[in-house]
Amino acid sequence: MQQLHPEVTAPSKDRVTTLRLLGPVFFYFFVAGIATVMLGPLLPALIQHWQIQDSQAGTLFTADFLGQLCGAWIAARNLRASLLYGSAITALGCATVSSLSFGNAHIALFCIGVGLGTGLTAGNIIAGTTLPSARARLLAMLNVAWGLGAIACPLLLRIAGADSMRRFFFVLAILFVISSLFSTAIQISRASDDGTEATSQSTSNRQPMKQRMPLPLWPLLTFAAAMFLYVGVENSLGGWLPTYAVRTHPSLQASSISVYFWVAELVGRLLVAALMFLLSEPALYRLCLTLLIVIETLLCVSAHISANGILTLTILGGFTLAPVFPLLVSFMLARTGNHKRLGPLFASASVGGAVLPWITGVFSTQFHNLRTGLVVPATGAALLLILSSVITAKPVPSPQTNT
Repeated sequence: MQQLHPEVTAPSKDRVTTLRLLGPVFFYFFVAGIATVMLGPLLPALIQHWQIQDSQAGTLFTADFLGQLCGAWIAARNLRASLLYGSAITALGCATVSSLSFGNAHIALFCIGVGLGTGLTAGNIIAGTTLPSARARLLAMLNVAWGLGAIACPLLLRIAGADSMRRFFFVLAILFVISSLFSTAIQISRASDDGTEATSQSTSNRQPMKQRMPLPLWPLLTFAAAMFLYVGVENSLGGWLPTYAVRTHPSLQASSISVYFWVAELVGRLLVAALMFLLSEPALYRLCLTLLIVIETLLCVSAHISANGILTLTILGGFTLAPVFPLLVSFMLARTGNHKRLGPLFASASVGGAVLPWITGVFSTQFHNLRTGLVVPATGAALLLILSSVITAKPVPSPQTNT
């Protein structure tokens, strides 16, 4: 009989256990935010240190996000282990990358990516399936924690001082070790079972047990493409805007541009809950993508943009990007629940993070103009808007739902 009233008992009974479950996840996302965006503020220094071209620098993103692809592919099978071991693997990569040559650094970045892929995928699934009634808001707040880490990244670089890279990676490795220890507090039954109880029960009547994939083929491919495009666009902008700003106006600092971008994204995610009272989730999703396309178009066509113009477009770009990912994941998990084959969907996001920033660098080198390279994320945002009709569509209940 208790199963008939889960919404009545859950808020009072599960408040403490939910906090215990999500606490380590929120801390992990804060630390992972630092590691995910670190190549952006580090990139100008790395290009100068290794004396490499933009097309070569783009391979650093590729190594990192190919690792994330591999990690995300297996993450949904064991959520707690993904957080625990993912943190440990990333800590190992951070501890070694600063002492390696350009070629060998790709191996360390791949290991960092593997750890991030497993942890970020598991964290999103845990937060998105623990309380389905608050799914979008929980995912938005989880990404706020990630945004705080993204903001802390360039600040940590400044605090590190003259020997910034070595100290930066050492501190980051310690933080991931702490995150790995915190992850042991997650109860396996809560992490793996409650999410499924909360969401899979609502879909068990309309999805037969023989359903091996989380979605039918067309929605599956559409969500995979959207995840690919979003992470690619976000990392192309977050990774290359600091370099673009410094080249356009040497008075600007790469770390400052990175801070502006991630602070704007953080503020945008803090406002997601409030914006949902004014707009429906599908309307908010489409509005943000439309504004993002306008902003990216201005970056691409403005040949003589001022320093203040770059700052303004950087802030607006981060702000309009902010709600897109939590809403995208919310739309997806509303259809799939905690399915054990969600890994490939999140892995497609890592492919985008590996491919689009690299293509941006290739275009920049080919046309001798980074502004031309920024056409790549602008095109990605336009494709995201085209796919929005499928992404935001409500799932059609099967006839079995009436039983």
